[in-house]
Amino acid sequence: MYCAICHSDIHIARQEWGPPYPATNFPCVPGHEIIGRVTAVGSEVTRFRPGDIAGAGAMIDSCGECENCVNDLEQYCVKGWTLNFNTPDKFLGGYNYGGFSQRVVVPERFTVRIPPGMNLAAAAPLMCAGITTFSPMQHWAVKVGQRVGVIGMGGLGHLAVKLAVARGAHVTVFTSTPAKVADAKKMGAREAVVWTKPDALKAYANSFDFLISTVPTSVPTHPITGMLKLDGTYVIVGAREPIEDVRGSGLWLQRRQVSASLMGGMAETQAFIDYCARRNIVADIELIKPDQIDRAFERIKTKDARYRFVVDLT
Repeated sequence: MYCAICHSDIHIARQEWGPPYPATNFPCVPGHEIIGRVTAVGSEVTRFRPGDIAGAGAMIDSCGECENCVNDLEQYCVKGWTLNFNTPDKFLGGYNYGGFSQRVVVPERFTVRIPPGMNLAAAAPLMCAGITTFSPMQHWAVKVGQRVGVIGMGGLGHLAVKLAVARGAHVTVFTSTPAKVADAKKMGAREAVVWTKPDALKAYANSFDFLISTVPTSVPTHPITGMLKLDGTYVIVGAREPIEDVRGSGLWLQRRQVSASLMGGMAETQAFIDYCARRNIVADIELIKPDQIDRAFERIKTKDARYRFVVDLT
């Protein structure tokens, strides 16, 4: 029914990422933030029946046997998970296709139930952007009263703002787009700062318990870690390039840590979707038709998205 556009769809379709991601295999059909209606189920499926609303995200298979998989951390499968598209199809051969399509087939274990009453188009981005920002907040136990900084306010960033605000955190947004300042405050951020130069961050030295970068490219790290309090954590969820400018002095002066995080495991993703349904948390979206996908790719590249494009496949 609906599939949102993630920046990683663009990276893979345009061969912007190297290993460990496989070279793009054409034809490539991206899309991994999927909400649809179940039309048929296999004979051993127990949690779904035709007519149900289901969601699928970036990961649709893993080994199911390693320590991480057994502990509901399939996103960290030691043997490697199967992406929703452009990875070898274990069952049919060739490479699998994603959500910019009329239908997909997904193993039951990697499918989540969508609670009744959710805005289905606006819920689609939760399947990747949402869980990718929720999972580290859950792991590092972001809580009421903490100071949280969100770096970058795009598809992931705007959901990070909403999720941190829902936890009762004092949220500050760092964006390079002046037009997003007002949006950040409407979403509950206490402050929104336009920063294009690292020097702009010095005013926030030793201020934050938790910082999350949703920027899809590498940014200088030392000025960012300087904003952390004692034992503060800086988590990268948007970029896979080498981390620039990490300095030991910038970390050990306040016992700070730099880390990174992937999407959530399937149990956590289901719990997250239920969490959002109870709180009416969904993405801010622009609904488009399939023939507008290429144009949407270009608009994402130029930061002209408010805040997630969703392809209407109905």
